[in-house]
Amino acid sequence: MSSPLGEGRALEQVLHVLRPLVRLLIQRGVGYGALAAALKRVFLDEARRELQRQGRPETDSALSLLSGLHRHNVRSVAGAAERGGRPPSVAVDVVGRWLGERRWRDRQGRPRLLPRGPQGAAVAPARAAPSFDELVHSVSRDVRPRAVLDELVRLGIAEERDEGVQLLADGFVPRGDPELMGEILAANLHDHAAAAVANLVGEGRFFERAVVMDQLSEASSAALHALCRSEMKRVLQKLHTTAQSRADAGLPALQGQRARFGVFFYAEPREGGSEEG
Repeated sequence: MSSPLGEGRALEQVLHVLRPLVRLLIQRGVGYGALAAALKRVFLDEARRELQRQGRPETDSALSLLSGLHRHNVRSVAGAAERGGRPPSVAVDVVGRWLGERRWRDRQGRPRLLPRGPQGAAVAPARAAPSFDELVHSVSRDVRPRAVLDELVRLGIAEERDEGVQLLADGFVPRGDPELMGEILAANLHDHAAAAVANLVGEGRFFERAVVMDQLSEASSAALHALCRSEMKRVLQKLHTTAQSRADAGLPALQGQRARFGVFFYAEPREGGSEEG
C-alpha cells in the first residue's frame, strides 16, 4: 500500500510522464472529458488487480476505497479487461528473422536481397539460395508470402525489385500506418512503465538504465544519436537471435513468458540553453 506522504509526489511524477501523451491526445482530437471518463475504467481495473494481488475479495466497497470512485460508479463502469495490443503479426516476425538470423543476412551482417521464390528447380533444397517465400514459410504457412510482401511494401519496410525483395528498415517501424505505430508506442511505453513501477514498489528487479547528457551542441547530440543507433542495432540483433533459438528449442508447455527489451534516444533544447560552445 502507498504511504500518504508519497501521494502528492507520486501524482506529480505521473503527471510529468503524461505530458507528451496528453500532447498526443490533443493532436488526435481527444479532450480532457474523454480521458477522464476512460480513466475510470483504468482505475477500476487496476484496483481489481491490486485486490487480487492481496488475496482480498473484490467488493464494491474495497474497489471504491482503492480506486477513489464512488460506489455507484463502481457498479456502472464496466471493468474493461487489460488491453494487450495486437498479437504479433507474421510481418513483424518475418522482419525479426530477416534481421536476426544468419541465414537471411549477407557476409557483412546486412539483410540479404531475397529472390521471391526458390531459384532453380533442380537445386537441392539444402543448397538453394534463401528466398523471401522460404523466409515467410519459416514463420508461418498460414499466410501467403505475397500478402506479407504487400504489407511490408505498404508500410515502407521492404521494396520489391526485379532481382528480389530488399528490406529497407533496420526494424519493424511501420511509418506508413499511423494506427499501427500507435499500437507499438502503447505496447513499448506500457512495458517500460510496468518495469519501472515494479522496480519502484519492490515487485521486480528489471533492467532499466539511462545516460543523461547535458551541455551539448546540436551536432554533438546528432553524433550521439548515430552512435546509439549503431551500437544498439548489434545488441538488438543478438537479443533477437538468442530469443529465437530459445523459443524454437523450448517446449510449448514451458513457453508462458513474454519479454520486451527497448532502447530509445531523445534530445531537445534546454530551457534557456544555448548552442554556443
